[in-house]
Amino acid sequence: MTDKAEAWLEDTLGYRFIDVDLFRLALTHRSAAGDNNERLEFLGDAVLDVVISEVLYRLHPLAPEGDLSRLRSSLVNDSVLAKLATELGLGEHLILGSGERKTGGHRRDSILADALEAIFGAVYLDTGFAAASAMIERAFGDRLLEFPDIDDLRDPKTRLQEWLQAHKMALPIYELVSVSGKPHRQTFEVRCSVEEVSTEFTGTGTTRRNAEQKAAEQVLHELTAGK
Repeated sequence: MTDKAEAWLEDTLGYRFIDVDLFRLALTHRSAAGDNNERLEFLGDAVLDVVISEVLYRLHPLAPEGDLSRLRSSLVNDSVLAKLATELGLGEHLILGSGERKTGGHRRDSILADALEAIFGAVYLDTGFAAASAMIERAFGDRLLEFPDIDDLRDPKTRLQEWLQAHKMALPIYELVSVSGKPHRQTFEVRCSVEEVSTEFTGTGTTRRNAEQKAAEQVLHELTAGK
């Protein structure tokens, strides 16, 4: 299996390990017997953060810290990493316990994301930061060039507040309308209103913050429609 995995890694990400045991460890989930990739995942996560941060810093010389953080979060998260791992075909090379194999662990997002970060960490230990950085940039490919609009990464409450401030209007008012359901599965309803334009909408969510965000999004859409 290691020979097949080595060939896969070289074909997809252009890397061959000096210490093959590191590579095998990076592929080994905790459900398998013996040592696993959790420590390498911890290291790879840190290396990934540095590499993506440096790329964003270089490509967005005028962006403030907050925008850079939001852009990094849009790239460095389990969903994106799992999608990358799936596209690369990492799943078929994972070393899993019998239970995980039977339940489709090779397709589970969290396992795929952790294994990809573990590989980054293993490369860092195998040949250093430059090699790990090159692999990460190759893995992400065009995602490092095709960024989402920074405004789209701001949450609705923040965007609504910024819009109102830009138009010299008072900040929105959020009121808790109701809380329903059992304690462990509550539903919150929140009203968001802007007095100066007599605009208000309600939003519902499993947390008060989530309900506020949904209400704010509706108010913002109403205020900016046609503008």
